[in-house]
Amino acid sequence: MREAYHVELERLADKLAEMCGMAAVAMERATTSLLETNLPLAEQVITDDQKIDDARARCEEQAYALLALQAPVATDLRTVLAAIHAAESLERMGDLALHVARAARRRHPEPVLPEEVAPYFSEMGKLAVRLARQAEDVIHTRDVDAARSLDIADDEMDDIHRHLFTVIMDKNWQHGVAAAVDTTLLGRFYERYGDHAVSVANRMVFVATGKMPGYNSDEI
Repeated sequence: MREAYHVELERLADKLAEMCGMAAVAMERATTSLLETNLPLAEQVITDDQKIDDARARCEEQAYALLALQAPVATDLRTVLAAIHAAESLERMGDLALHVARAARRRHPEPVLPEEVAPYFSEMGKLAVRLARQAEDVIHTRDVDAARSLDIADDEMDDIHRHLFTVIMDKNWQHGVAAAVDTTLLGRFYERYGDHAVSVANRMVFVATGKMPGYNSDEI
């Protein structure tokens, strides 16, 4: 019975890893549609978002069934709870890629971004995909050090996000309010995507160690 239960836990982890891959592809395509005014690619991201939503539903259904039928304890319980929270973060990552694709569709055939900020979004797109792929690996390996390494890429994302405000607020900004709003919102989408990828990795640290990164029991 316990062996079969652990097989189910591994299947649940595989579903989460698959969601990571789907979120990575979604953001990669969304970024391309944004930078290249590629409407068909934006439409594909928008259509495929339902697949990520469905994947979350399947993960949660399996997780709740494991809670109800097996009454897990210790590491097994942490695994199931982490899966529920991670699935939520992964769906949000898909939603954030969806927002990027919708921005590209809304402004088509015009580009969403001024040329001077496009390179920043190219880099943020690469970082976002890297974070999602790293989170995917961590789900498979539960490597605590690898999970914590996501903070480095996320810090790079945060640095670019902060720099965008400097560009927008500069007196030489000549692209108007609408472009400033688009740039601000899109930067936020990428920044939050990175945060959710880190959250997924942190859940795997919780599974392995019993503690969430940054948690200090002395503060309670």
